[in-house]
Amino acid sequence: MNVFDTQKQPDTAFNRLLAILEDLRAKCPWDKKQTLESLRHLTIEETYELSDAILEGDMQEIKKEIGDIMLHLVFYAKIASEKEAFTITDVLNSTCEKLINRHPHIYSDTKADTEEQVKQNWEQIKLKEGNKSVLGGVPGSLPALVKAARIQEKARGVGFDWDKKEQVWEKVEEELQEFKAEFNISDEKQIDQQKAEEEFGDLLFSLINYARFVNINPENALEKTNKKFIKRFQYLEQKAKENNQQLHQMSLAEMDVYWNEAKKM
Repeated sequence: MNVFDTQKQPDTAFNRLLAILEDLRAKCPWDKKQTLESLRHLTIEETYELSDAILEGDMQEIKKEIGDIMLHLVFYAKIASEKEAFTITDVLNSTCEKLINRHPHIYSDTKADTEEQVKQNWEQIKLKEGNKSVLGGVPGSLPALVKAARIQEKARGVGFDWDKKEQVWEKVEEELQEFKAEFNISDEKQIDQQKAEEEFGDLLFSLINYARFVNINPENALEKTNKKFIKRFQYLEQKAKENNQQLHQMSLAEMDVYWNEAKKM
């Protein structure tokens, strides 16, 4: 078997990555300086880049970004091993044990025939492992929209949820009316901005909840809309430039002409 054949084996490829990182950590000035803290913001950036690639459906870019994140994970383990805290082997074995423990319907005699039963078992097992709250595993630094979805999913895992999507939609309409009520005041100076913000948050939370009931990932949905808006707005900018127009000097009706053209593309 030649070197190119061996590189196709997962264990060989993983050991090759470990060996390269060992080399870089010993010889490269940049790699030598890195710490858990210095890598943190770079890992967050790489994760968002993977997210972008997934939304774009670009498989080659997805492969690249997975590799970048894999490098970061191995790097964290390398730094930890230097501190004699744990090794990459400890990380992998710990993950394997956790997966086995949290899938008793596969590795033991627990019965779980549906996805919902699996999720319920998962949350119950996590509580037995020492989690003080079902919501304890939701990172505090998650973006608010993603956090809301994860909170709702975890609450559902222990049975705290609506039965039907119609009930959830009624809640959406209720929250919408409460939000609107905060602005149905003749004198704008009387508007309680803090209360209005609270009601808007409730409305968003209920919409995210409804999205979950109809199998829509709210983060993905909003990001696709962001990308769509960017594409259309950049078309508007380009057309205005081609016609020697300045956006700040155009009327909304004039801009709408290009916007509607972009919508047809």
